Amino acid sequence: MAKSPEQEHPKKAFGWAARDTSGILSPFKFSRRATGDDDVTFRVLYCGICHSDLHMIKNEWGGTSTYPLVPGHELVGEVTEVGSKVKKVKVGDKVGVGCVVGACHSCENCMNDLEVYCPKMILTDNSFYSDGTLTYGGYSDTMVANERYIIHFPENIPLDASAPLLCAGITVYSPLKYYGLAEPGKHIGVVGLGGLGHLAVKFAKAFGAKVTVISTSISKKDEALEHLGADSFLLSRDQEQVQAAKNTMDGILDTVSAAHSILPLIDLLKSHGKLVLLGVPEKPLELPVFPLLMGRKTVAGSCTGGMKEIQEMVDFAAKHNITADTEIIPMEYVNTAMERLAKGDVRYRFVIDIGNTLAATKP
Repeated sequence: MAKSPEQEHPKKAFGWAARDTSGILSPFKFSRRATGDDDVTFRVLYCGICHSDLHMIKNEWGGTSTYPLVPGHELVGEVTEVGSKVKKVKVGDKVGVGCVVGACHSCENCMNDLEVYCPKMILTDNSFYSDGTLTYGGYSDTMVANERYIIHFPENIPLDASAPLLCAGITVYSPLKYYGLAEPGKHIGVVGLGGLGHLAVKFAKAFGAKVTVISTSISKKDEALEHLGADSFLLSRDQEQVQAAKNTMDGILDTVSAAHSILPLIDLLKSHGKLVLLGVPEKPLELPVFPLLMGRKTVAGSCTGGMKEIQEMVDFAAKHNITADTEIIPMEYVNTAMERLAKGDVRYRFVIDIGNTLAATKP
């Protein structure tokens, strides 16, 4: 007879879970494994809310959700216990866990510190450990993970505002680095000014790039230029502006998940320019080939990043004072936050104050 979530492992845990496709989250008791020789256990203090959390709790990705589902892959906190072989962190350190908690460690991707692209990659939430038990995410009071998947946070970086770096931050940092766009003087376009887009502006500027925010909404102009420090703003519905900007950009990070035409974006690229897709539209996008040929342009994609690169990104963020713009919420507000997120009503990332508010919701 299968064990209940509370009985599967020796460490008692508490969080909030969705039980069905309604996506409604409510208090949930479960358990986590004991701290192994290579494991780190930490008390979760904050957890960011990613848009993929919303898709997952509602099972909007084609039957991939397993319930009960505790979401959350931007979790940060303080180390409470370490295994005998752990060398990277110690009790009391600030740490976090991003999207991945397991991989095969032997494939080409793993050997190149790209665990996120491992065919046997284990997600932090809504996945399965090798023993067949469900992975539960960061909307919870405690976390246990192999040292390999633990990110160390420097003391000078605030945990609440840096939690979203573990997904949104690395999702924009990695393609800037990989596609050669993290060099001073490059002209980078950022499509969409949300959770990913606002961090893309901050990282690109820190790399010394010229940054143009591309948006369908003129209301984002002042925010882009005055608050985030972008160099220019392009209203994509204004054909005169679009025409004037053709063939001027070295690279574009497209963070939009809604269906949209990428032809105008390809036209903005210089020869050899790169359009990198980071959003996940529900329907396939049309790919016009001729504009790619007439300029040796590239349309590419990128996920998050491997563990080595995530640590590099966090250290870079600490050095350059890069954090997410957040709205800190109590645990009991999470369902309202999900409703607002679905409407795009957040600037720019919800972060749950797990440490101060989760316990108050325990039955």
